[in-house]
Amino acid sequence: MESQKCKVTISGKEYLYEKGTSYQEIAKDFQKEYKRQIALVMLDGHRLQELRKQVSGDCTLQFITTQDTAGYDTYRRSVCFLFIKAVHDVIGHECPQQVRVRIHFSLGAGFYCTVEGIDHVGMEFQWKVEERMYELVQQRLPITKELIHTEEAVELFHRYGMFDKERLFRYRRSSYVNLYAMNEFRDYYYGYMMPDTGDLKYFALYLYQGGIVLQMPLKDEPEKVPLFVPKDKLFRVLSESVRWGDQQEIDTVGALNDMITQDDMREIVLVQEAFQERKIGEIAKQIADRPGVKFVLIAGPSSSGKTTFSHRLSIQLRVNGLHPHPISVDNYFVDREKTPKDEDGNYNFECIEAIDVEKFNEDMSNLLAGEEVYLPVFDFKTGKRNFETKPKKLGENDILVIEGIHCLNPKLTEQLCDDRKFRIYISALTQLNIDEHNRIPSTDGRLIRRLVRDARTRGASATKTISMWPSVRRGEEKNIFPYQEYADVMFNSSLIYELAVLKQYVEPLLLGVSKDSPEYVEAKRLLKFLDYFVGIGNDNVPTNSLLREFIGGGCFHV
Repeated sequence: MESQKCKVTISGKEYLYEKGTSYQEIAKDFQKEYKRQIALVMLDGHRLQELRKQVSGDCTLQFITTQDTAGYDTYRRSVCFLFIKAVHDVIGHECPQQVRVRIHFSLGAGFYCTVEGIDHVGMEFQWKVEERMYELVQQRLPITKELIHTEEAVELFHRYGMFDKERLFRYRRSSYVNLYAMNEFRDYYYGYMMPDTGDLKYFALYLYQGGIVLQMPLKDEPEKVPLFVPKDKLFRVLSESVRWGDQQEIDTVGALNDMITQDDMREIVLVQEAFQERKIGEIAKQIADRPGVKFVLIAGPSSSGKTTFSHRLSIQLRVNGLHPHPISVDNYFVDREKTPKDEDGNYNFECIEAIDVEKFNEDMSNLLAGEEVYLPVFDFKTGKRNFETKPKKLGENDILVIEGIHCLNPKLTEQLCDDRKFRIYISALTQLNIDEHNRIPSTDGRLIRRLVRDARTRGASATKTISMWPSVRRGEEKNIFPYQEYADVMFNSSLIYELAVLKQYVEPLLLGVSKDSPEYVEAKRLLKFLDYFVGIGNDNVPTNSLLREFIGGGCFHV
């Protein structure tokens, strides 16, 4: 039978390949032109494809490397699979139901993992797992993909002791599910995989707090594994969230779906809200117990709920006999023409140089000295500050609640004594995971929040919000995350039930993203992710909930 040639267009040039040629084979022909490992291909501009897939006709291909977000996530996901396979190889596959490997949350460049069902997770176990991972890399095992019936997958998960996956797929509307395999070991993963273990060279394991940190490269340096630097404060708040989810028996999406369909969801919402209110009250008590504090500094990444949190904290401060006054650091923006520009020539509002730090410190110092101060108000339409406000003067029980992305950066408050400050880091640190091996990145939760809020308050399309998100993330990496460990306390604004509510709001927005848009792939990914959730209405969400900042209807008018 005569072979069939297909025209494959790459970087504007046409090449001929046999029909049935894998994308991995094509990638090998071009790998030398790329500094980073090719992980995926973009087919015809809007479909991500794994390298194991084959050419079926004339097409256009774009290579996605481990320095691209989709390729980077693919690499990390594949290393997680490698780790779980190695753990089971070390322990033995005879009694899989006795062992539970959980990938809990991101911690710096790695993931914090626990292994339950063995006597001790110590240095010897860590060495054995790491050694086995390197052996599997040397073997270049294919990571294969298999489509099986959903009912068969549920039975398989039960035999493997992966009861979280068994529970998750009871809500699967599709008749079939894709499983990945390394030799005899099969598992389910949300997202793409590398074609074989030979590409998974860069990782390290560290013992930490009774578990193992699976350390991997950062996106900007995908072939270098940084040393693990403990983030004890972040770890404590994340661990508390995991314990809370376990205590409520809602640690995975399948468990949440069970609660939605079989229990009183109103009670679950109210318990979660009461838990957050208790945490806010505890923070207010800590502040009140430090009588010298005059400046409460609140910082956190986009869509963390900083505005609502500051209102609720202010109420709790009043309960403790203090008189809080809100101040936004945004009012100290320099005039528009003095704003620094980024490498693309656009105004960079997220760098600290966009803030008049000298004026901010002068005003805060004068307030601390008991003087009357006319605080600025920034007019975002004119790009200038004005001072047409009543003067502010601090009384004995007055306290300033200051919100801004740079509030934990020591440079912002360099002239203020540390004993006068109380620093709070707030972020939506998702405690819920899809299942024990598939995390829900906090970034996804915050992006979904922002999509809903931008559409409601700014009339922004999902396409616009998604297009801006990489720039927002770069600003967070530079201006917020490096200072999070400076906080006196960390507050997790994530609500265990929120994605079930946000699903109803965000799905129509994502469906409106055009197939021809560069943002289509991300919109499609989020839609697939939201498909795991059973949706619920907002009837039981209290008006003071942090979630109201995004869906509307809140008592703080945010």
